[in-house]
Amino acid sequence: MRQAAIPFLLMRGGTSRGPYFCRSDLPEDREQLSKALIAVMGANHPLNIDGVGGGSPVTTKVAMLSASDHPDADIDFFFAQVDSENGLVDFKPTCGNILVGVGPAAIEMGMIAVTGDETTVRIRAANTGAFVDALVETSNGAVNYDGDVEIDGVPGVAAPVRLTYKRVMGAATGALLPTGSLRDVIDGVQVTCMDVAMPVVVARAEDLGLTGYETAQELDADVELLARIEPIRREAGRRMRMGDVSRSVTPKFAVVAPARKGGSFSGRYFMPWKCHPSMAVTGGQCLAACALTPGSVADGLLDAPAAPARIAIEHPSGVIDLAVDYALDAGALVAWSASVTRTARCLARGEVFVPSAVLAS
Repeated sequence: MRQAAIPFLLMRGGTSRGPYFCRSDLPEDREQLSKALIAVMGANHPLNIDGVGGGSPVTTKVAMLSASDHPDADIDFFFAQVDSENGLVDFKPTCGNILVGVGPAAIEMGMIAVTGDETTVRIRAANTGAFVDALVETSNGAVNYDGDVEIDGVPGVAAPVRLTYKRVMGAATGALLPTGSLRDVIDGVQVTCMDVAMPVVVARAEDLGLTGYETAQELDADVELLARIEPIRREAGRRMRMGDVSRSVTPKFAVVAPARKGGSFSGRYFMPWKCHPSMAVTGGQCLAACALTPGSVADGLLDAPAAPARIAIEHPSGVIDLAVDYALDAGALVAWSASVTRTARCLARGEVFVPSAVLAS
């Protein structure tokens, strides 16, 4: 078998990990691109034994970078979620954790020049059209990965990467409430279908017979729960005008409950067929927006704080903190921006090999 080499960086971004590529080094055609990414990851095997995937949804994510032609962005970030077992590739969503590594990766790849001790990289999420500014530490003319910032779900400490999200309301569906309602009842369960940074179907944990404090492993082992959630998610996707979502990872599904460890509230986020071991950056924003919106299923979990507000979401690995600037008009969310500080690290640089046939046109 002849093989083809593709330059890449292997990076951890937030609580996710995956290969980062120059978009021009990969096939333009989506079907051919999917085959290439499946080969890169070694999908179709639960351990991804024949690729660089890690056998989990948080380690089978791909970032593809290119220079942006938009006046408000330097880099276009094209994301792909590869199913670690079933050989499916979804290009609909974006990923806030993988996005944490985009600024450092763009600098490492020579796509962005260092401007001083800190370098701002303006990013457009090509999948959704959202805009994010990443502030990266670049002392001594290069990305600095050493620091004292700790994030729950990642061992050790590293340098901060501060992300500021803008224009994310309705980014995927065109509407904050894609079904037109604050609450929908699907299969007897009240949900709020909301699109802020990520389209998410939100339910109260108690309505599904949960506490909302279960571990990710406990939720993954609850076959009956997962079988109940999926039809709700699919019908919600249809009502959100997203079409048939049976083979898509969006909309995501989440449950919320009152805080019990000093945070704002507790959340469990599904990706969607497994529980996230911590919390997605994009999904966390949507849950925060839901909790701040009067009349949603998360209404009452917190007292509406003055903007800008700190929202701390308890998750299976700890807490994620969001700094949120928002505005309500007659109880409706009308403005939103959010900042979060995460970390990233470059793990490897080189070439990943795939069978030459998957790149053949």
